[in-house]
Amino acid sequence: MRLILWLLALFAAAVAVALAAKYNTGHVSLAMPPYQLELSLDYFIIGLIAAFFVFYILVRFILGILGFNQRHRHKKTDEMLLSGLKAYFEGDYVKARRNAAIALKLADSSLAAAISAVIAARSAHKLDETTARDQYLDTAAHKAPDEKSLCLITKTEFLLNEGCYKEALKTLQSLYPEGGLQSSAALQLELEAQQQAGNWDAVLELADVLAKRDSTNQTLIKQLKYNAQMENIKNKASDPQSLNQYWQHMPPLEKMNSKLAVAATRAYITLGNCTMAHQIIEQNVPRTWDAELIELYAECLDYHVNRQIECAEVWLKSQPNNAQLLLTLGKLCTHCELWGKAQNYLEASLSVELGHKAHFALAQLNEKLGKHELAMNHYNKGLELTLKQLG
Repeated sequence: MRLILWLLALFAAAVAVALAAKYNTGHVSLAMPPYQLELSLDYFIIGLIAAFFVFYILVRFILGILGFNQRHRHKKTDEMLLSGLKAYFEGDYVKARRNAAIALKLADSSLAAAISAVIAARSAHKLDETTARDQYLDTAAHKAPDEKSLCLITKTEFLLNEGCYKEALKTLQSLYPEGGLQSSAALQLELEAQQQAGNWDAVLELADVLAKRDSTNQTLIKQLKYNAQMENIKNKASDPQSLNQYWQHMPPLEKMNSKLAVAATRAYITLGNCTMAHQIIEQNVPRTWDAELIELYAECLDYHVNRQIECAEVWLKSQPNNAQLLLTLGKLCTHCELWGKAQNYLEASLSVELGHKAHFALAQLNEKLGKHELAMNHYNKGLELTLKQLG
């Protein structure tokens, strides 16, 4: 289409010159001492048009050469970048670093420069070449300032791999825009840094933020929250006030996690707070029937043991063949010197499931009753089961 328009323009110019030549008798004089040139106006116009077309063709030719070089540069950059990526994912980090470094040198766009620098830096990191790694990221910071986030996130990963969580947190702070939305990648790195620092409250806060984002692995977030809760309970186990405050403010659904409930119960038992330990167990057992929680019900005994027996016997109506519940009832009855009930519950536990703990409980019961031969028999059976489990 453009060629047709140019031909039409050229034809129109030729017609115009021909008509002008027919009626025009003027001359043009060009003087440059000591030379002087006289041309008819017709020839001058034709020469001017010819000069214009020659100049136009020359400019297009030069631009074509420059454009070819630019296209060749872009093609070479893309080839080196893709080759570096392929080598990186194949584990050939030497080749990946070399090709990405070439792409970084050739790149004339911020994005290409940043991606090339990151690949080169990651490859150098895999090769334990920390100086070269940091130089690539510094080059990207100067050559691709618009892609600062990509380079800073990569730098943060390297710092965390080296356990430098303080420097990692400092780097992340320079990444967060004032009042802006923080990227999920940056938040995940901050969460990892806070984990390394042991700031479990911060981990929980970040996990709650990430849980609301579609791009987040929800299973992983739940596991991270669970780990943080466990660490917090462990850290607060020696301070009754701190532990109370923490447990009371924990979301109800998380309190229903049997592992967290077990950790909290053990902490309260260690502190001698049987009331809170019993409360946690009694709230969780009817929902989870967790064997460890049922076992702990007989570990913290105070003046409320009779009430505990009543509560456990209510549970037994729903779980009549629960060996651990029968064992716990046997222990509670032994403590209250309800010998007959204790023996019935312990023997019922063994009839449901053989276990060394039930044998040891029966051995202790028979010792208190003066039945030493029966006690020794149960001790031996309990020991056999223990050795069998260890073997």
